[in-house]
Amino acid sequence: MDMRVLLGWLLAAGLLLASGPASAHPHVWITASSELLYAEDGSITGVRHAWTFDDAFSANAVQGLQEKSKGTYTREELAPLAKTQVESLKHNAYFTFLSVRERLPFAEPVDYFFDYEDDHLTLHFTLPLQTPVKAKTVRLAIYDRSFFIDFRLAKEHPLKLVGAPAGCEIWLGHSWQARSIGNDRDRELVQEASEDTFREGGANAAVGLLFLVPILVECP
Repeated sequence: MDMRVLLGWLLAAGLLLASGPASAHPHVWITASSELLYAEDGSITGVRHAWTFDDAFSANAVQGLQEKSKGTYTREELAPLAKTQVESLKHNAYFTFLSVRERLPFAEPVDYFFDYEDDHLTLHFTLPLQTPVKAKTVRLAIYDRSFFIDFRLAKEHPLKLVGAPAGCEIWLGHSWQARSIGNDRDRELVQEASEDTFREGGANAAVGLLFLVPILVECP
């Protein structure tokens, strides 16, 4: 199987990835920065992501790719990999949950591409809403319930508002600064757990919810 297809399949299915320890969760680490997109009438139109993958995943992903310049890859060279990854994310609803009282459905992703810098891949993609919505309060969460992937919000500007009405504010849930520090110990405990406990029905099958940090946006 082509390495690019294999990586996409593993990411979608939540199976063991060679870049992570064989007996511990998580297996992939992602630092997430996002933008909430607004139209001129103040309606929310979608979410734009920039997800930076850990160095081990990035190294595995580019194995076998032919680069024009040694150690660097253009967006064009990474285009097939970006397509595979974005398609694989659909199986898990792109790990992106935007809600106004209830979850809002996304259309197919657009404008997706990979950047490669400092030995890390960053996946950029936009999730348009099927129907734009006007709302004073909206909740965004990015997480993997199974904790196969450890999503961490970027420490600086985890969410930006693009085209939002004046006066909108962003709130990071659960005292994010303290939570992000304390969770390092919790993550170490999770990594010591048996892999079997993370499988469907296992004691840790939904452990990713413990590390969920919701983002609230409130507008006047």
